[in-house]
Amino acid sequence: MKNLVLATVSLGILLAFGSCAGNSTAETVEAASDSVAATDSKAATINIRYIDEDSIMANYNLAKDFKEASIRAFSKVESARQSRATELQKFGTQIEEKARSNGYLSEASYNADVAKFQKMQQDAENYLANLQRNTEMEMAQQQQQFQDSLQSFIKDYNAKKGYDAILFKSAGVYFNPALDVTNDVISGLNARYNKVSESK
Repeated sequence: MKNLVLATVSLGILLAFGSCAGNSTAETVEAASDSVAATDSKAATINIRYIDEDSIMANYNLAKDFKEASIRAFSKVESARQSRATELQKFGTQIEEKARSNGYLSEASYNADVAKFQKMQQDAENYLANLQRNTEMEMAQQQQQFQDSLQSFIKDYNAKKGYDAILFKSAGVYFNPALDVTNDVISGLNARYNKVSESK
């Protein structure tokens, strides 16, 4: 569409100049065609490649390490939630049984246990909220580190290769499989990541 607009504008300009200069219509049309051909030729030489982000997530060692870390972190949150719930349920049951069996010698001692139970609930909610928030912040930092690592590598990689663009596969409907550089990028990412890990 852009080429069509360019061709139309070029043709209009050339016709205007052609009529002023006394050029024939055939010469003007030929010049416009040459202009469009030059534009098409330039567009045809764009050198692009693509990478499959799902494959990178599945095979880049940093991404795999982050995935394992996130599973451990969310498992820790779930374990803490279950542990606090068990403690609360146990203490709540003790209060109920003690009240049923007339184990409280005064209303004050019953109220003290109820207040303690409510404080335990509040403390558990605060602890779990902080744990969840810290876990989410850690995941966000890992995501940022992953993005920074990928972008930094792609910048260095492309400096050597000289492509006009490297796209994510999800950015398009179809790419020629010959343009796929995913495995090359994964190999480079893992080589660089392993070197960093070994130096620590």
